[in-house]
Amino acid sequence: MNRYSRQVLFKPIGEAGQSALQEKHALIIGAGALGSGNAEMLVRAGVGRVTIVDRDYVDWSNLQRQQLYAELDAAGQLPKAAAAKRRLQAINSEVEIVIHVADATAELLERLAADADVIIDATDNFETRFIINDVAQKLGVPWIYGACVGSYGISYTILPGETPCLSCLLQTIPLGGATCDTAGIISPAVSMTVSHQVAEALKLLSGNREALRRELVSFDVWSNEYSAVRVQAMKKESCPSCGPDAVHPYLQRENTSQAAVLCGRDTVQIRLPQAVPIEEYRRNLPPHAEHIVQNPYLLSFSLDGKRFVLFRDGRLLLHGTKDITEARTIYHRYFG
Repeated sequence: MNRYSRQVLFKPIGEAGQSALQEKHALIIGAGALGSGNAEMLVRAGVGRVTIVDRDYVDWSNLQRQQLYAELDAAGQLPKAAAAKRRLQAINSEVEIVIHVADATAELLERLAADADVIIDATDNFETRFIINDVAQKLGVPWIYGACVGSYGISYTILPGETPCLSCLLQTIPLGGATCDTAGIISPAVSMTVSHQVAEALKLLSGNREALRRELVSFDVWSNEYSAVRVQAMKKESCPSCGPDAVHPYLQRENTSQAAVLCGRDTVQIRLPQAVPIEEYRRNLPPHAEHIVQNPYLLSFSLDGKRFVLFRDGRLLLHGTKDITEARTIYHRYFG
């Protein structure tokens, strides 16, 4: 029996929809909890090509919720994208799996999205999400925003030229928000977010755009809350990302964080594109933060063997590494 028979029996997809899925390309940014969940569902569904971008490796703390990975992956510190590809190919050898063990830069995402039919947001920070947003708007590729932390999840489908974009909704990058490393996370919140994202992706890729949800959904699986908000009225003509005079600001180097190794020191400086509310950052520090010092100019603290010095003008010094990729990963892990 055809492996997709139960999906074909679902009338909105049917034979035609299944054939369409097998010709489509999904680009997934991030291979953590959301990324691995999205990738597995799309590969099992028979999407023709799945491209995964992720810069991180499998850690023991990932195994609680990142469903593609096993203890051997964590023991060997295998890159998440590589571990995901190995598992996904074992699940469905008919699907082409392409991986990039790399930082999701504007240049890379613009190149990879050029022939994508949908972009799935499975990243862990808003800087990358705004890059995804501008790439999608520039190229006209639909993308599906998703995020979860604690027991809370949120998802929204963005259609260039039709719906408000992420910049319309958020205006500027939110700083100092909670992350999984500061507030924790439970796997049901991940699974529910993934389900919302994949349902929308299947609608898009199977040719059922009329079934797309035109609302921003959010939910808390612990407090039993669910909401769906219509946001169409928030689309802004003046938006620099999706308006008629769009300039796609997050594809410009000066609007993304810049990192450099300090000469002669085991330190990386990350310069953020705007000033930093250090009081808010301090409130969101994880409980195991040590040696916390704050004055009118900076916030200094230690986490997991690294020393952070965060300046109010938007500079972060991360002591204990010379690896820029590692520094960015650590920064986004704690500050979103």
